Amino acid sequence: MFNRLSDKLQDVFKKLKGEGSLTEKNIADAMREVKMALLEADVNFQVVKQFIARVKEKAVGQEVLKSISPGQQIVKVVHDELVQTLGGEAVAMELAKPQTRILMCGLQGSGKTTTTAKLALKYKKERPLLVAGDIYRPAAVTQLQILGRQLDIEVFFQENSPPEKICQAALKYAAQHNHGLVIMDTAGRLHIDTEMMAELERVRDTFRPTETLLVVDAMTGQDAVRIAQEFDQAMNIDGVVLSKLDGDARGGAALSMRVVTNKPIKFAGIGEKLSDLEVFHPDRIASRILGMGDVLTLVEKAAAAFDQEDALKTQQKILEDSFTFEDFLVQLKQLRKLGPLEQLMGMIPGMKKMPKVEEKDLGRVEAIICSMTFEERRRPKIINGSRRRRIALGSGTKVNDVNRLIKQFDEARKMMKKITKMGLGKGMPNLKGLGLQ
Repeated sequence: MFNRLSDKLQDVFKKLKGEGSLTEKNIADAMREVKMALLEADVNFQVVKQFIARVKEKAVGQEVLKSISPGQQIVKVVHDELVQTLGGEAVAMELAKPQTRILMCGLQGSGKTTTTAKLALKYKKERPLLVAGDIYRPAAVTQLQILGRQLDIEVFFQENSPPEKICQAALKYAAQHNHGLVIMDTAGRLHIDTEMMAELERVRDTFRPTETLLVVDAMTGQDAVRIAQEFDQAMNIDGVVLSKLDGDARGGAALSMRVVTNKPIKFAGIGEKLSDLEVFHPDRIASRILGMGDVLTLVEKAAAAFDQEDALKTQQKILEDSFTFEDFLVQLKQLRKLGPLEQLMGMIPGMKKMPKVEEKDLGRVEAIICSMTFEERRRPKIINGSRRRRIALGSGTKVNDVNRLIKQFDEARKMMKKITKMGLGKGMPNLKGLGLQ
């Protein structure tokens, strides 16, 4: 989402790299461009105005440390202010005993029902019960039931009942069956109206939620901020979930939401899979915007996707110099579980300056390895000229692609061995080379 804003901000900071010191003039010039970049990203005008004023105040007259350049100094100031603009720190969802109740609300099309299921998956250990309270949108109940079956999470629904009655029955059922978390999906509309809000208020009074979360579509830009304000006035929401943060929107909603509504962004939807819901970390988002990566989120994703025992086995194989194409194929498939490659690359510091790596590159590598025999994967040294031609033909690639992969795999294996000996390797594949650049 933040790609365009990120590129523009990095261009601004590049110009400051050659400066000997921070002056009022070069700061003013830089801030003018930062201001334009933020406005083009659809950030609220008042938010931009306050942001620029705070950065100027902190940057002007600052003594540049000998160890860093003026460009780096201004990046730090901008980073710190971005973190504050986005909310300062992550705000956790409150879990209550013996039962947590989450009321989900939002306009139709915001991704509310899918987000409800994603949230249940994230807190599956709490034995969640999903409550289908959207009785108006065609197939809304069916959609939640299908999602519940996919996740093996129970969905409660009572036919021919208004939302308040469904709510009452669901709470009684949840108490009887020891559900520690109840998440209720509610009806949305194409626009905010009096009838919708009156019904939501009745549901809220019956449900007595621990938290009321508003789901807003990040793709709607400044409209998302206005929608959040109106819902908050009526419902006194506890937080916001930004859906479709992986989309092609300019990022203005995320950068404006906290300042304008004074409500925290608690979660962000970052993909279509039901596991694609992240806690919203302002410091990590700010780092991504400034091209500084987000190693913590990457590590968390890896820890969830990679089996610890398998990782240790892989590490041992690397140390023993017995890591094969067969092992690499397994690792490659696990890597794809982490999410879209472009998203992963954005979490690695400095990757924006590297040649672009695309999903098709990984697919090409996988196709070449899959075209090898089991013995060839285990012993690449036996792959002679005729075998390489057969592998290229089977994978729809060229012999040069096969040659390059084998050569780079050998080099990468040596590098991985060095890294592992230093205690840095965690059994993950080395992406540099291997036909990806």
